[in-house]
This record gives sequence, structure tokens and C-alpha cells, in this order.
Amino acid sequence: MRTKPFVIGPALPLGLGALALLSLAACGGSGDDAAPVPADTAHALPQLAAATPAALAGGCDELGAKLAGQAGTVIDKVSTVAAGTVLTASTPAPEHCLVEGHMAQRTSTVDGRSYAVGFQLRLPKAWNGRFYYQANGGMDGAVVPAAGALGGGPLTGALVQGFAVISSDAGHQPNTDPTFGIDPQARLDYGYQAVEKLTPMAKESIRRAYGKAPDRSYFGGCSNGGRHTFVAAARHPDWYDGYLAGAPGFNLPKAAVASIWGGQRYASLAAAPNDPATPAGLETAFTLAERQLVGRAVLAKCDALDGAADGLVQDTAACQAAFNLARDVPSCGSGGRDGSCLSDAQKTVVASIFAGATTSTGAPIYTSFPWDSGIAGSGIASWEFASPLQRDAGAVAFIFNTPPQAAAGFDGAAFALGASIDALAAGITATAGVYAESAMGFMAPPNPTDLGALKNRGAKMMVYHGVGDPIFSVNDTAAWYDGLRANNGGDAGSFAKLYRVPGMGHCSGGPATDQFDMLTPLVKWVEQGQAPQAVVASARGGVNADVPASWAADRTRPLCPYPQVARYKGSGSLEAAESFSCQ
Repeated sequence: MRTKPFVIGPALPLGLGALALLSLAACGGSGDDAAPVPADTAHALPQLAAATPAALAGGCDELGAKLAGQAGTVIDKVSTVAAGTVLTASTPAPEHCLVEGHMAQRTSTVDGRSYAVGFQLRLPKAWNGRFYYQANGGMDGAVVPAAGALGGGPLTGALVQGFAVISSDAGHQPNTDPTFGIDPQARLDYGYQAVEKLTPMAKESIRRAYGKAPDRSYFGGCSNGGRHTFVAAARHPDWYDGYLAGAPGFNLPKAAVASIWGGQRYASLAAAPNDPATPAGLETAFTLAERQLVGRAVLAKCDALDGAADGLVQDTAACQAAFNLARDVPSCGSGGRDGSCLSDAQKTVVASIFAGATTSTGAPIYTSFPWDSGIAGSGIASWEFASPLQRDAGAVAFIFNTPPQAAAGFDGAAFALGASIDALAAGITATAGVYAESAMGFMAPPNPTDLGALKNRGAKMMVYHGVGDPIFSVNDTAAWYDGLRANNGGDAGSFAKLYRVPGMGHCSGGPATDQFDMLTPLVKWVEQGQAPQAVVASARGGVNADVPASWAADRTRPLCPYPQVARYKGSGSLEAAESFSCQ
């Protein structure tokens, strides 16, 4: 048990058989108290009942015996965590039991390594009747504290609100080693099967601990956690009642290949032959001063399109028509680059990266990125210049490519800068031998715009995405939502809502109001039928270094449900959300 508080901060940068299904059905939280209705009767969608609290039946020291005996599950340790030991932002979590364990331990016949799905489950002594599956980011690979922390600030989390919360390593460790992708089962666990193993076990554990299954179950995460959320919503719409996805990288293999494609283009501009082999060298292609220059140019053309010159581009769509990199950013003359201009070669490369990665024949690999003031955010460099050579190089080589690369002597930078993009794009959809599912098969949600089963049982989904996100494009998420709307008579707002966050980078940060709570409105929507409209977000002055000094530290803005835009009403403080309306 910890004796000092640890603080949960913002999210960081990226088949069971019939027995399991029967176990899940017995565990509650599946909305069986509301009968399905036809898809064309959106006005009569079921209303799920609210969760009711319960107290832990006995103490934490009794849980080890109570939870024992579940198939394939080992409870390693149970301990009592005092109130206030875990903090989300500055809010203390209640006293709870920490259950640590693992499932499905095995030795791989492919790489000889030992694997298991590690987890921790936190069970409040005073429980609100709800379960939260915390989907973690990056490559998973670590059992991080199961506090239910959210993207953005965050303002709150599931544990501090009294949820039972689980987190896991998704079936492999450590989180810095992508070579787990050599093992076919580890790939599948990372993609979706760890969730399928953990969910029935967690709900059964809750039933044993409290004498009843969770009344309502929620699933959430940002980045890869947002991808996990999309996959769960598509594969298991009856297992959870509310889905909260941030920056959902639901086309993660495509985005990773696109990142390498962008890295190769930046390398063509690097200042010296050896520079591209390091993130710092790759950044010489498009320096911080130059990114800030472009950010100012975007603001000059787009800031006032929403009615207020306030340092935020609210009307993203109008900005794409208004801003032109070639025209609106000064070109360098004979004096060369000094931070006040871009060379013609830079403009060509940067514009191509924002337009979206393609194969050698021009076929799209991933989507375009919108122009936004967030291009100047401090988190951009990591994703634009480090990720192609490190995170994405390893992920594509070992997890997403079929067959995977050999681990011995692997050099991420050499792989990324020398790879055939056409081959990488083909590799993420390929299968071979023991790799029976392609990366796009095990990582992406099947039919993500067909969520009729989720809708018709009364479940809800909320999604948020930073417009300045440099690795997973908000355009991809908006296109998903457009497809969802098209499949639901032009309006998916009865069960799913998307919120774009102007200026915000990947999950948090950027010149943005990036602090907000979407868990509370999601619960009210699921359990009380109160559909969310605008969500108020605030800036983190003094914490988020990207917040301009000219903003009030407590600036607020409404995050509007897509496709609406926050527009200035014409009067009132530019620091206050109430001066803007969603239109």
C-alpha cells in the first residue's frame, strides 16, 4: 500500500468462447433492463436505469478468497488504500481495495517469451454501482494506476467519483518494447482480446465483492485508449453502457505509416546528412520558430472567423478555405531561413504532410490534417520528429507489419528513413502463416459507423479530439462521425456526440482550453436521459505552458457538438464561455 499520494495527470503521448460470453451475461451492466427497438425509431430509444450505490461486503483482506477460482485468473495481491492516497488533479479518491493480478499466463511458441494479461482493479468501499474500464494509451505494456483519469486537464476521474475501475497492460510488458508483436497472440491481446478477457472477470469480481454486478458500465480512454474505446463500442455494444473516447486512433496502423511517411519528407529538408537519424536533426526541417510563424499566420487568417479575435480558431472548416500556406506565410529569399519565412521546399513538404500521406501511386494511406494554431504547441515536436524514428518505427516493424521484422540489430531510424512506404502500407493489411489477422483487422473497429446495436439498447458515446492533434487527425474522427450521421438519417446525436477542441494537441496541451469533464455528462445522458450539448472547458494557466500569456488563466470556452462551432455573441468578456454560443 502506498503511503504518499500519487497524482493522476493528463493522458500522455503514441475471442472468447461461449463460456466467457455466458459469464459476461451473468455479470450485469449489459442493459438487459431495456428492450431493443428498431433502428428507425430514434425518438423511442430505451432509457437505461440509473446505478444504485452499494457498500463493499467485508474488508479488503477478505477479497483474495472471494475472487479466487475464476478461470485463468491469478490474484497476486489485495491491499487497502487509504482515502486521499490517490489524487486526480487535487481531488482525493475514497478508501478502496486494490486488487492486483494477471490472466491467461502462457509461454509463446513463437518467441519463447512469457506473457500474461496483467491488471489492477480498484474497488471503493463506498461504491456508486458503476464500473469503468480504463483503456490506456501508447503501446500499453504497463499496468498504470486504475484511477479512471481522462484526457484534457483532467478535472475529475472515475475512481474519485466512486466507480470500480480496472486498468491493464493489454497482455505484454514493458511498454517500451514493441517486439511483443512477434508473438501473434500478444498482437491480438493488444488489439482487442485483452478487453474480452478482462471484462467478464472484472464484472464477476465486482459481483463477488459487492453482492451485485455493476448496474452500469463505462469504457474510456485517450489516444490508443480512444482506439480501444471505439473497438469495444463496435465489437461489444452490449457490454458497456457509455463509451468515452478521446483522440481515438482507430486507424492507428495507418496513422503510424503516415508518420513514417512524414518523417521521410522532413528528412529531405534536414540541415545536414546525419541530421535525419535523430529527432533533433529531423526537427531542423521545420523548427519551433518556423512552426510558430505558421501558427501566427493561421491565426491572422482564421482567428476572427468565429466573430472574435481571441487566439482560438473555432471555425475549423472555414479556416481550411481561408488559409493557404504558399500565399500566407512569407517565402525566404536569398538570405535563407531565419525563422521569419519558409523556403519553397519547406512549403511543399509541410503542405503535403497536412494534405495526408499517400503511396507512390497517389492512393491515400491516412487522412489530411487541418490547419490550426496548435501547430505551435510544445507537444508537436515529439510526434512530428521523434515518433517516426522511434515509437512508430517500432510499432510498424513489429506489431503492424505482417510478417514482423527481425528484432536482432533493429535500428528504428534506419528502418523508418529507408522503408518502402508502399510495402508498409501493404503490410498493415496482410496476413501470413501464424499471423492470421492483419493489423487493420485486430487494431481497427469493425464497421465503426454501424453502431445500431449500441444505439438501440440505449447506450451512449461521447468523443473528443484536439484540432491541433499531430498524430491522429481530427479529420479522421469527423469523417467517422459524418458516416455515423449518414447511417442514422443524417443525425446521430441521439446516441453519439463528437466534440472538437480548438488548439488542443494530442489528448491535452496546446494553446487551448483543454480542461473539461465529459464523464459526468456521459453518465447523466446514459442514466437520466439528459443529452449533453455544449461542454464548458477551461484553460490551465500556469500548468499548460502553451496557454498564451494574454489569456486569463481561467479562460473558458464551450466545446460544441460537431458540426456546430462556438461563435462570439458580439458582447461580453472574451475570457468567458457564456459570451459564445454553439451555432
